Amino acid sequence: MAVIQRRKVHHRGPADSVMVPLGIGLTLLSLIVLYLLTIWFSSAMAGSGGQSNGDPGTPKRYVSESSGLLKNPSLYMNSFGLRHNRSTWIHNNEVPSRVKNLLRTDEIVGDYLGDVQSGSITVDDVLRGKIPASLKMKRSPTAEKTVVRRPKSDKPPMTMTEIIDFLSDFLHLLHETCAKIKTATYQEIWEAYHELTVTKLYPWDKEYLERMPERRDDDSIFVSLASYRDENCLSTIKNAYANSKNPNKLNIGLVQQNCEAKCRSGVLEGGKMEDVEPDEDCHKVFCSSPEGKPHCDAGRVRALHVQESESLGPYAARYFASKLWDGEPWFMQIDSHMTFLQDWDAISVDMLQKAPSEKPVLSHYPPSHEANLERRSSLPAPRLCGPVFADSEIEGQIIRLEGSNEYDKKKLEHPRFAPFIAAGYFVAHSEFLREVPYDPFLPWIFMGEEIIMSARFYTHGYDIFSPTISVLGHIYVRRHKPKFWESMHRTFTFGISNPLGDYITNRIKMQLGYPESARDMIQAKSIFTAVDEYSMGTVRKMEDYLDMVGLDMTKKEVFYTAFCETGQPPKGFEQYASLYE
Repeated sequence: MAVIQRRKVHHRGPADSVMVPLGIGLTLLSLIVLYLLTIWFSSAMAGSGGQSNGDPGTPKRYVSESSGLLKNPSLYMNSFGLRHNRSTWIHNNEVPSRVKNLLRTDEIVGDYLGDVQSGSITVDDVLRGKIPASLKMKRSPTAEKTVVRRPKSDKPPMTMTEIIDFLSDFLHLLHETCAKIKTATYQEIWEAYHELTVTKLYPWDKEYLERMPERRDDDSIFVSLASYRDENCLSTIKNAYANSKNPNKLNIGLVQQNCEAKCRSGVLEGGKMEDVEPDEDCHKVFCSSPEGKPHCDAGRVRALHVQESESLGPYAARYFASKLWDGEPWFMQIDSHMTFLQDWDAISVDMLQKAPSEKPVLSHYPPSHEANLERRSSLPAPRLCGPVFADSEIEGQIIRLEGSNEYDKKKLEHPRFAPFIAAGYFVAHSEFLREVPYDPFLPWIFMGEEIIMSARFYTHGYDIFSPTISVLGHIYVRRHKPKFWESMHRTFTFGISNPLGDYITNRIKMQLGYPESARDMIQAKSIFTAVDEYSMGTVRKMEDYLDMVGLDMTKKEVFYTAFCETGQPPKGFEQYASLYE
């Protein structure tokens, strides 16, 4: 894949006619020079066997517009371009002239870099789209994808105590490791996490997946709830049980990330922070209450307690919460600041069963917590449609989802198709935990989890729908409350969260087909460790998903596909159109 520079078109007027002969001559000369340079460049690469002239034992690398390929890692480069000292760096580093031009004009070779290095194809061929079919097939993100088969172990499922003890020990060990590298660069922090995960968490996760409990058939529901220093955690759990139709079948997996001593506030007015009291232990308080104690004694509330300084961000917290599942047939993931409609659990399952799919997922951005959910239950629910490429430099052009909007005039019985899964609320058949497990190699990220979840679910054969009824409300504005990246800045150094998160997000972007994050463009191959085990499925192609939702990862463009906004089934699902008339 290649990002092609857009060129301005010059319209020739009458005064230009006298310059035509000279222009043609210069053009021919330029083409001859370019042709000779291309031949020299290709032959030089083929003749050198991909080795640099200065060091025969070091593979020659092309400079890329991607983090991880800098010779000087102290310079921070985000995942779509060098923003500081770019011209000086290009000039001072010995790279071929043609590659310097690629950097200056934002042309990116992407997944074919290795083929250019081996002499199988030239840079110009890639940029002009003259790519042999054999290479296209070889480099397609979904071509020849390894099918990951997870055999079932003869051992019984891990007990909840074993799971919680292991995860707690891992987080404590990671915290001890991080304390020793407080002033480390973001690359060094990632490598420390990677090394410990490869030796501890990843082997454990493989065994866990082989020993997962069987899915029960008892209509119970599991709620994954990740809380970071959230004063609403207790009310969320209380309201979930109070408004549940079947509270004895409601099981919560809580990952509580709290500060227990020497606590600091979030960033307040004027940028200041203050000392504050330790956070409320919502798990302890609920289990000590008259309404909560019976549920906790019955094992329906399972909790992993995480120190604030051990937090790895929202996606990692949801990874840990997923391990607290114990065979419940239905799975719901929510934030820790929610309100609930009466009978929200039964209504959610009913909506799933009415969706025209064998593997449905329901999701949207819920309305505000101030909404009257009872009154809204007779109205059409909002739908999550609009994606955008993030335009701030710290977000690396990752896909962001715009808020849900109300598109429908009447409420229908069957959920409408939707393009995306929201991390703060979705509900699905729990079998996805076995087929589409959470990725243990995505710590410290804040952006990207929703688009990678959506694509992974789709390629594994799941269909995404929007709920017909808003069963939850969400507290969206939490200004001045503590954020996990503030804890990161105390654990390491101030400002480390953005470059570290951007660096790790390359794992997500590679799977989605961003050319600047292709495997060949990232020097730190550890970013892609075991990625095929936590990536796209083989039931559908990732390219088909991007086409359905209107995303071009190469051009960074969003195109209108209409199905979400109009409420009609997307391409390939037209047989269900009569349900939405």
